[in-house]
Amino acid sequence: MLLLAAAAAVIVGAAYWYQGSRQTRGAVQAPAAVPVTVATAALGDMPVLLSVVGRAEAYESVTLKSRLDGQVAAVHYTEGRHVRQGEVLIRLDPGDFEARLLQAEANLARDEALLGKARADVGRYIALKERGFVSDEKVNELRTAEAAALATVKADQAAVRFARLQLSYTTIVAPFAGVVGARLVFPGSAVKVNDTVLAVVNRVRPLYVSFSIPEKYLPRVRRAMATADMRADVSIPGDAEQRFAASVRFLDNAVDVTTGTIQMKALVENRDERLTPGQFVNVSMSLDTLSNAVVVPTDAVQQGPDGNFLFVVGQDSTVQPRKVDVVASYGGLAAIGKGIAAGEIVVTDGQLRLTPGARVQVKPPRDEAAQPGGGAPAAPQAKT
Repeated sequence: MLLLAAAAAVIVGAAYWYQGSRQTRGAVQAPAAVPVTVATAALGDMPVLLSVVGRAEAYESVTLKSRLDGQVAAVHYTEGRHVRQGEVLIRLDPGDFEARLLQAEANLARDEALLGKARADVGRYIALKERGFVSDEKVNELRTAEAAALATVKADQAAVRFARLQLSYTTIVAPFAGVVGARLVFPGSAVKVNDTVLAVVNRVRPLYVSFSIPEKYLPRVRRAMATADMRADVSIPGDAEQRFAASVRFLDNAVDVTTGTIQMKALVENRDERLTPGQFVNVSMSLDTLSNAVVVPTDAVQQGPDGNFLFVVGQDSTVQPRKVDVVASYGGLAAIGKGIAAGEIVVTDGQLRLTPGARVQVKPPRDEAAQPGGGAPAAPQAKT
């Protein structure tokens, strides 16, 4: 009897253990709903923007070089500061060129005196010829001497002009108003004609922004430039607060065959000089506007091995991935070309825990959760 009672107890215990394990497995097999944030796809207008990286360029830039051999006598500019048009930047030693000018002026004065004598001789001999004292041959000889003296005077005048021009080259001035760069020469430095760089002056108000776009956008760019003054938005990488309005002014006449891009330029007023030549910037241009496009938050769009997709929430609170075609994005929104219709609900946060067919629980918006009784616990305060 004892053996029968023990066997019965073992059988009953095994039955309870089996039933409990089945319940435990059933609980594991039914996972909890995943909390997610959702949004509704809607219809709206979306600008088609082209965003590229560009580089700021000086509106005008000149590298000043000497037009003669010489030696630097003085440097008058302070590096990095603004200069006016015609302001003296550098002076070369003018001694040799002043002496050459004096020599040319002396030769001119001598030959002008000889020309005056030749003219007086011609006049006197013409009077003597009329009285029959000299021959025509003698008069012609004096006229030839007068013409030669006149030619010599003209050559001397050209020499004087050339000497003055050479002397003027000893003073290097700013060709336009702008900002001068670092000092490259110092008093006593020897310079060679068209070789030694003396200074670099850049005009930065206004300023160009140069960038390249893929050739596939050429038709849209040409249409935009033909219909109106095409505008661009320029910003500094990492500083979205600094934005500059620009006007597109240049489209190159050929595509670069090595990169498949074409160069463009936009003009920025740069009155505050917050942009500097050579600086990298972000350039954004509006090429078109999509009307009545299906728009969703960009957070809803995920990147997969087969392209862009998003999770769509069904009526039974389960999600399914949906492949989509993103045609444009702007201001935190993405325009979907195909793959989703207006009115459908998409997941915008919590996608990492989702799988096809997973059940979801929609979290309340943050503003509702922050209100008393919003159904979400208050966020813990940071300790100081």
